[in-house]
Amino acid sequence: MHDTTWFEINGKPAVFIASDEFQEAATAQAETLGLPSVQRVFVPHPIQDANDLEMAEKADAVIEKVIAALVD
Repeated sequence: MHDTTWFEINGKPAVFIASDEFQEAATAQAETLGLPSVQRVFVPHPIQDANDLEMAEKADAVIEKVIAALVD
């Protein structure tokens, strides 16, 4: 979240991507960092043990949301 916020504050579109387990933490951190509206996209948890195919499927499922967040 720190990097995403830094890029946004410096005029570079960015999107925070994490597993949905961290939605509340991401919201709290964005507010603490002073940019509560920073774009966030969440993939189904867990990702730590996902293999390459599973990660590709997770990415495919959210790619349109990521693109939309970048051009919003």
